[in-house]
Amino acid sequence: MDPLMQRMGEIGLVPVIRLESPRKGVGLGRALVKGGIPVAEVTFRTAAAEEAIRIMTAEVPDLLVGAGTVLTREQAAVAVAAGAKFIVSPSFVDEVVDYCLERGVPVLPGVVNPDGVAKGLARGLEVLKFFPAGAAGGTAMLDAFAGPFGAVKFVPTGGIDTSNLANYARRANVLAIGGSWMVRPEMVEAENWPEIERQCREAVAALHGFSFAHLGINAADEAGCRAMVGLLERLFQFPARETSSSIFSGDRIEITRNPGPGEKGHIAIRCNQMERAVAYLAGAGIGTRPGPSAKAVYLDMELGGFMIHLVRA
Repeated sequence: MDPLMQRMGEIGLVPVIRLESPRKGVGLGRALVKGGIPVAEVTFRTAAAEEAIRIMTAEVPDLLVGAGTVLTREQAAVAVAAGAKFIVSPSFVDEVVDYCLERGVPVLPGVVNPDGVAKGLARGLEVLKFFPAGAAGGTAMLDAFAGPFGAVKFVPTGGIDTSNLANYARRANVLAIGGSWMVRPEMVEAENWPEIERQCREAVAALHGFSFAHLGINAADEAGCRAMVGLLERLFQFPARETSSSIFSGDRIEITRNPGPGEKGHIAIRCNQMERAVAYLAGAGIGTRPGPSAKAVYLDMELGGFMIHLVRA
């Protein structure tokens, strides 16, 4: 996959921005970076788009800036000359796609049905915009695409906000999610950068969906494991459920049959999408280490003697 698209997938969100004043793009771009979403799709719906892209690219170097609502070859050329690193169209515009492919510029044409996806595949595109996502079937349509078009990733946009973001984020064929709810025009016009930063952080939290899954406690051996499980069942009526390497006492306590990773055990944290969560945590300086289970990713850290691992929601 193109490195830029890979980076977009690691970020996971693409704010769709309408600007009336180019200079406001600088404060907005800095708020996006501070809020944990260092990417912006500046739409060509206003005369300010070209200059905004130029200024944001120059003055907010940590921001990945692209152009959206690009409908003609001429607009694509203007956007790229201004510094846009990627191009987005609401539909499959052949001349825009051709221009970008000729110049090696990542392009996301919009599709709503299998014909559009097949057209993208014929051009060698691995990532497509799914727009308008809500009106075109939402996650049900993405699930339908997954069968015949398993190698294609999508950026759904339209009808998405924090209330339904997680439903999209859990889909394996969703690269990133576009939207404007965290950069509403009235907030930009008022230069309410703290609120935009807050909305971005809220969106990032919804994207990952981190939540407590269970606590794992290391037992010395099989006998110790069964003794602990038996005690919890006798005292609290927690039902036992056996796996090959452990026994669960209720839904939230796991007792290992033999000592596992971590001095005392592990804490399991759910996330919507494993690879995206690992990239996010890497940005916070937390790496990963090999673990005993292919279904879990162990973080390179301990908390009070407990290792932390991620599991998919």
